[in-house]
Parts: sequence; C-alpha cells; structure tokens
Amino acid sequence: MTQPAEPEAAAGEPAGASEDDSAGIPVDDDYLGEPGPPLDRHAPFYVGFVGGLGALVAIWLAMQVQAIGSTLMLIVVSLFLAAGLDPAVRFFERRGMRRSYAVVTVIVIVLAALALFLVAIVPVITDQVKALTDNVPHWLDQLQRNRQVQRLDDEYDIIQKIQDYVTAGDFAGAVFGGALGVGLAVLGALFNGFIVVVLTLYFLASLQTTKSALYQLAPASRRDRVSRLGDRVVRSVGGYVSGAFIVAMCAGISSLVFLFVVGLSQYAVALAFVVALLDVIPMIGATIGAVIVTAIAFAEDWKIGLACAVFYIVYQQVENYVIYPRVMSKSVDVPGAVTVIAALTGAALFGVVGALLAIPTAASILMLTREVWVRRQDTR
Repeated sequence: MTQPAEPEAAAGEPAGASEDDSAGIPVDDDYLGEPGPPLDRHAPFYVGFVGGLGALVAIWLAMQVQAIGSTLMLIVVSLFLAAGLDPAVRFFERRGMRRSYAVVTVIVIVLAALALFLVAIVPVITDQVKALTDNVPHWLDQLQRNRQVQRLDDEYDIIQKIQDYVTAGDFAGAVFGGALGVGLAVLGALFNGFIVVVLTLYFLASLQTTKSALYQLAPASRRDRVSRLGDRVVRSVGGYVSGAFIVAMCAGISSLVFLFVVGLSQYAVALAFVVALLDVIPMIGATIGAVIVTAIAFAEDWKIGLACAVFYIVYQQVENYVIYPRVMSKSVDVPGAVTVIAALTGAALFGVVGALLAIPTAASILMLTREVWVRRQDTR
C-alpha cells in the first residue's frame, strides 16, 4: 500500500525545515531568525554607558601616567638635553664630519667633561662646603653682637636654635630623614643622573631617526611642512638649552674670578658652582645665587659683602641686557610677559624642572601658533 507524498516546502522556506503545528514557525537548527534593528546610539542608556566607560578609561590612563610621572620627567629632560647637544653635533657636521662621527665626538667630549668634573671639581666643592658649615657657628656668634639681632634673639631665641641645629651633627639627617634617608637620597640622585646621561646619549645618537619616524605619521601632503616645523622646534629647543648653559657658565666663571679677587678664595669654587647652577633657573635663579653669595660674604666681612652686592647688581644688568639677548636671539623669541607666565606655570606644575623647560616650550608653541593658526587665519 503506497504512502501519501509529503507536501513540498513553501517558497522561501529553508531546505529541510518543517513547520511547527502550533505556531506555524519554521523549525530548523541552522535558522537563527531575522536580525533585529540596530541599537539606537542616541538612547540615554547607550550614551550614558559609553560615556561612563570612556571616563573610566581616561581616569585609568591618567592614573597610569601619574604613576610613571618621575620616569616621564627623566625622559623629557633627556630629550631636552639631547636637543641642546644637537647644535654641537651640527657644528662638527658643518666642518665636514659625518653625523655618526660627530655624535661620537660629542658623546666623548660630554663624558670627558663629566669625568673631569667628578674628579677635579667635586672634591674641592665638598671641602669648601664643609668649611662653610664649620664657619656657620662663628658667623652666628658675630650676629649675636648686633643689637637688632640681639633684641630678636632675646624674644625668640633664634640664633641658639639655628646653632644647635647646625652643630648637632645631624643637620643632613634632619633634612633628608636620617642616615638611611641620606643614603637613599644620594643613591636616588646618582641613579637619576645616570639614567639621564644614558638616555641623553641614546636620544642624541638616534635623533634623526626618531624625527623621521615621527614625521612619517603625518599625511604625505603635509609631511614636508610638518618636518620643517619640527626641525625648527628642535633647533629652537636646542638653541635655548645650549644658550642657557653658556649664560650659566658666564655667571659661574665671572663669579669665580671675582670671588678670588675680592678675598673669598676659600669658598670661591663652591659658590661659583652654586651661582652657575642656580642661574639656569629662569627669573629668580640668578637672584637667589647672588643673595646666597652676598650673605656669606657679609658674614665673612662687611666690606666683601658690600663689594659682592655691587658686583651682582651690575652683573645681572649686564647679563639681562647684553649676554642673554645676544645668546638667545637666534633660539627663542618670547615676549617678557609670556616668559614670566610660562616660568611660573611650569614651576607650579613640575617644580624646578618645569621652570627650566617652560621657556623653550612656550617659544615652540608661539612659533607653531604663528606658522599654523595665524597664517591660516590670514588666508581667510
């Protein structure tokens, strides 16, 4: 007896599908249903969820950047120092030397200068700083003979507290947090200095390669202009760093000569080093160095102190209106008000390092603004 034939599948129904008797819905393991409409990206829940997720990611990234802030600061300082040494490399290149040989020459000169400083200058500075510390009680005794100082000391007992604090033998320990703190501070400073030197040498050797790789990220139609602007920024930063070093060396050498002439030869090297180091800090560094040297000179002899005060007043005018403009004229072009604002902002954000890097950063931003934004506005 023959079986009745099965009805054919309805048109558009998947092969092998059967119809559910209750609902009339095709049943097939391979059939997953019709796709629904896309999510509404303007829905409040979607906007809130994606926005909150983006905020959390941004906060997490900010926390990670803050965690490695000290390392990033070392990298930034090394980049600025490498840009500052680049003019020396280009100097040798203009004399016909290949860049690789010029980089090696500059690196050898820098390492030799550091070795000479550590071997010849550091022991002298250490001895003179010790002599300064040993003479502090004597200078405090001299202050006690002053009537105005005696009146203040009778009320607040200031000099005795300072004398006990300095002569207690734990002055450095109190500053750095004990003997362990002193050791850790010294090791940390040496380690950071070593890292900065190594990174500076690496960045200097690969400066051209690094710039070329960054320029490749720009579109081909704008790559030439981006590379020219980038090269000018690097030259500006390098000119400022090398110029600041030259200005600081002028301040240190002139102070060294003057202190030998005026009669402070026993502290001349240490004080000249302090003046040169502080002179790198914009705006206030030279003044702080002059105040320190003048105060020590007054403690030694009021005539020497008066001579130091007159010398630094005259020298700062010469530095501000003769040396600094001539050295920096080809590297940075920043108005005085912008210089003050940039230095204050950099110091508030990143301390002394921020103040050092603020002026070349402001000069680069001004240059980019003039070349990109202002020029685009002029064409409209």
